[in-house]
Amino acid sequence: MNNKKENGWEVIRFNGDSKSTQQEEVAIEKPFTIMLNGEEFATIVCTPTDLQDLIVGFLAAEGVIRFYDEIKSISIDEKLGFSYIQLIKNLDGLQLDHSKRFIGSCCGKSRQFYFKNDIRTAKTIMSQLIISVRHCFQLMNALQTKSKQFIKTGGVHNAALATQDEIITIRSDIGRHNALDKLYGHVIQNNIRLGDKLVVFSGRISSEVLLKVSKMGVGILISKSAPTDLALQLADDLGITTIGFARGNRLNIYTHPHRIMEAKNT
Repeated sequence: MNNKKENGWEVIRFNGDSKSTQQEEVAIEKPFTIMLNGEEFATIVCTPTDLQDLIVGFLAAEGVIRFYDEIKSISIDEKLGFSYIQLIKNLDGLQLDHSKRFIGSCCGKSRQFYFKNDIRTAKTIMSQLIISVRHCFQLMNALQTKSKQFIKTGGVHNAALATQDEIITIRSDIGRHNALDKLYGHVIQNNIRLGDKLVVFSGRISSEVLLKVSKMGVGILISKSAPTDLALQLADDLGITTIGFARGNRLNIYTHPHRIMEAKNT
């Protein structure tokens, strides 16, 4: 029996010995196919919100575009799950094999794990931004408070662009990487300068997440979750201050602590 209702799903909830029937809002998940210059380029399983941000950010992260004005037109069919993008240029062979693994070493052993598009688009960060531990806590608390989709469903990740004082914008998605691509797309379309910005994030810091932050050009990443070893190797190579387990009044600084005020001289 299908228990889907107009505003969510009807669920039977057990709480100890008690049982109740309630309406529960659930995170939406849909496949979305990107057609690029008339050819199928990629299919992303995502939360179908801020789709233009997602498309632009994904193309930038994959090294297909660097600037928004490289896109001639975007048409989105939300019902069928397709987007049609026409670029002002043709795709070359390097862009078409964007997912092939590159084996080699360059400026650090961890870079042998890069895909070909990562070699072209990952940036070494020289940000001079310095932030206090107190501001890190405040920004993570603000992300949690402002994450409306997570509060409703518990089923999405959130990524926010912030200054040291406040959250500027938040993007949400069932996929950690999609949330960051949506944020990147917003940045590119609005030509936002990132030298004094940082990313506040809800998900695990994997190598792919770290590379997306590098491609954006942000020097500080704060997450409430754990990093992986490869992500930290990449962060060390690329000059990114990586903070994990930022919860309540606790956090861990893993790489480049010189951007955290209280840790500069330790």
